[in-house]
Amino acid sequence: MMDNQTAAGQKKHGNCIAHVDDYFAKNENIKQRGNFMKKEKHIRTGIIGSGFAASFHFEAIRKVYRTDVEVVGVYSKTRENREAYAQKREIKSFNSIEELLDNCDAVHICTPVSTHEMFTVMALERDKYPIVEKPLTGYFGNDSGDFRGDTAPKMEVLDNALNSIDRILEAESKSKARLLYAENWVYAPAIQKEREMIEKTGAQILWMHGEEAHSGSHAPTYGYWKYSGGGVMLGKGCHPLTAALYLKRVEGRTRGKDPIKPQSVSARIHSITRLESYIDRGHIRADYHDIDDFSLMHVQFEDGTVADIFASDIILGGIHNWLEVAANNHRTICNINPNTTMQTYNPVEEYFKDIYTVEKIETKQGWSNPAPAEDMITGYPDEMESFYGAIAYNEPFESDSSLAADAISTIFSAYVSAEREGSKIMIRNY
Repeated sequence: MMDNQTAAGQKKHGNCIAHVDDYFAKNENIKQRGNFMKKEKHIRTGIIGSGFAASFHFEAIRKVYRTDVEVVGVYSKTRENREAYAQKREIKSFNSIEELLDNCDAVHICTPVSTHEMFTVMALERDKYPIVEKPLTGYFGNDSGDFRGDTAPKMEVLDNALNSIDRILEAESKSKARLLYAENWVYAPAIQKEREMIEKTGAQILWMHGEEAHSGSHAPTYGYWKYSGGGVMLGKGCHPLTAALYLKRVEGRTRGKDPIKPQSVSARIHSITRLESYIDRGHIRADYHDIDDFSLMHVQFEDGTVADIFASDIILGGIHNWLEVAANNHRTICNINPNTTMQTYNPVEEYFKDIYTVEKIETKQGWSNPAPAEDMITGYPDEMESFYGAIAYNEPFESDSSLAADAISTIFSAYVSAEREGSKIMIRNY
């Protein structure tokens, strides 16, 4: 029998308790997180690559809560690198990609873009699920020692990129596995909240405006088209572009129709840090060999609506990742990075020497926006949760091979447009 104090407390807080119960009842994702101790299925996974992407993939895998994911090991080209990666994480270092694939159900492809097609096809042919870093593929030249992406005929570049897509999709069509495209922007909480708004309000997206930019990639191979498969329009533009393509797909399916696809693109690219007039003060990377460092894509969709996508390597102050959505019934600005979750003023650089604040920031002195949960804001944990739900329980997932293919097709059509000084180019869809 309850005492008077307990009864009074239940009466006082009864409405609050009811609201909490209702909240959990309506949010299936929260309920699933509540059952995180009940990991129902065991999935063995491997990692190809031992660099930056391989590191954050490993951390994201550790946060998968509904599936028991075992990282069996890693393979990368350089033995010293893969053994160091494996030792740090207490996993096995495999001596061949074949040996790794024989011991796993899925594999994370965290290697230079030039190897994505090869490793993806190898995994699919063995009925292993490839989780492929973005961009999916590109064009890497004709094996001649004097290849330059900036002067290569862009129709040839487009044709070869589309042929690469075709080979990947053909391998997927014959496989028992599916390709999972690791475009974390799709799973960023801001983008997923916008998805909910579109679905629940029946919104029509009229215009999207997005950007990914910073002061230059840290990867030494990035400045060479033959390794990266393209310039900044591919390497950075793929992120906001794919998010925009995704949201238009959501809009189409919300109305019970086919996804709304990109129809045409007009584009311009520039290599500003390679201009003779460029004054290098050492803050922006400026050693690119043959790639663009600034780009703009203007995409028109099948329904006549549009998106403008910027990408560049000439922006100081850390990563600038955002997508603005102008719909017929609302307007949303998705600030992925930076955002104002946390703001800090540091008067002396030395104070923060051992503190990570935010990716790509040039200085930690003065005001900054530290990212207390950068991986969550950028979508990595939810991306991996979705992917392993698809692998383990055959659940639907948002970022698939078709979305990846449309993004690549749009970008390389944009390169053709840029070569023709902005002419409209029709896009092949998948």
